[in-house]
Order: sequence, then structure tokens, then C-alpha cells
Amino acid sequence: MKAIILSAGQGRRLLPLTAETPKCLIPFSGKPLLEWQVRSLASAGVTEIVVVTGFEAAKVDAALDAIKLSGVSLRTTHNPFFELADNLASCWIARHEMKQPFLILNGDTLIEPEISKAVLADPPVAPITVTIDRKGDYDSDDMKVRDKDGRLFAIGKTLPLDLVTGESIGCLRFTDEGAKIFVAEIERLLRSEDGLKRWYLSAIDGIARYHGEVVGVRSIEGKEWSELDFPADLDRGWR
Repeated sequence: MKAIILSAGQGRRLLPLTAETPKCLIPFSGKPLLEWQVRSLASAGVTEIVVVTGFEAAKVDAALDAIKLSGVSLRTTHNPFFELADNLASCWIARHEMKQPFLILNGDTLIEPEISKAVLADPPVAPITVTIDRKGDYDSDDMKVRDKDGRLFAIGKTLPLDLVTGESIGCLRFTDEGAKIFVAEIERLLRSEDGLKRWYLSAIDGIARYHGEVVGVRSIEGKEWSELDFPADLDRGWR
């Protein structure tokens, strides 16, 4: 199994901490976030990890070189447009890596190893599977989802709250079929006028809305994870 980690961004909402350090290299208990991600994925049997770099790419390369894991291939691919585009462009840069089953993990998501194991433990529920959590309420920055009976119907930050049933944690699984559909949608969206400003999950939203049962969900309720966007998120991540 291959995993692609999207780590091109700087993380400006965490300035000055990220003035010279990519968000993916913020340390937690002596290891950078990226290393926690890599080790979590490796513990679940992922043997090939590709990190999409952008801001301070050389530092990310050096951090990966310092991680020693037997049987796991670690490498990077660079997004030179990271300052001009959102993460849909990072997926476009990495589309040549999407020719077999793979995972995508957001570069700012801290996950416990049990989440990686849960995502890969069973056969995929659909060609594209979105890992979700559920909670009592959702804020404007949450990547909210609407799902029912294992099928995803919509995903986005602006979903009406009365339709929201969960939140994407930033980890997706693709089969061969799902990879082909996803790459085709990435390429279609990047031909649009606003393509460079889109999140890759807008591609998933379009697929879910117009391609029937292609996108499913898997819940990891009760397991620990944290998206690291704001200073308060760092406190939670350190805990």
C-alpha cells in the first residue's frame, strides 16, 4: 500500500512558529508531525510513502532522510506552485503516483496508529473511502460531511448544519477504480478558472454528488486525532 502525504503548505495561521519551519515539521514529544504520520502509516502496513513538499522543501527532505524504517520507502515530490495554489494542485502534481491503490493523508493531521490500522483493516467500502469522525457540534472550519448507510453524499466546510452527519479527518483510501476517477476529476477541475484555489476535497464532493455510490465513509469514532491549524490545536496535539 502506498500513502501520499500532502505537506506543501507553510501553515501561516500558526505564525510565527511556521515562519521558517513547515507545519509538518512542528515537533510533538521530540518528533516532527511528519515522523508521527510516517510511523503511524508504517505500523498499519504501508510500505511506500510519498510526501508532496512545497514551503522549505529541503527541510522536509532532510527530516525524511532522518527517519529510519526498515521495509518502508520514503520519498518526496515537489509542488512548485504551493504559494499560488491550494492542495488540489498538490494532488495534480502527485497524480503520477496514483496508479495503484493508495491513501491520501493531509500533512496537518496528527493521528494515532490505530486510525491507520482501522482505515486499512477491512476491504474498502467503496472505490473512494473518506475517513470520518462524529461529534456533537461542528464549527465553520470543520470539513463537514453528509453521509447515510456508508455512502457519502456531500463534503465541504459550508454544508448546512442541519445536513451534517460527520467530519472528514483528512485521510482517504482509493482503489484502482477510485484512483482513475479521482485523477480525472482533478484534471477537469484544474481546467476551470478557479481550479488553483480549490481544495482536493472539492473533487471528492463533485464525485460524491454526481457518480452514485463511488464514495463511501468509514468512521473512526473514539480514536484520537487532531487537525493542526490554530494554536489551540497544537495544545491538543501535544496532549
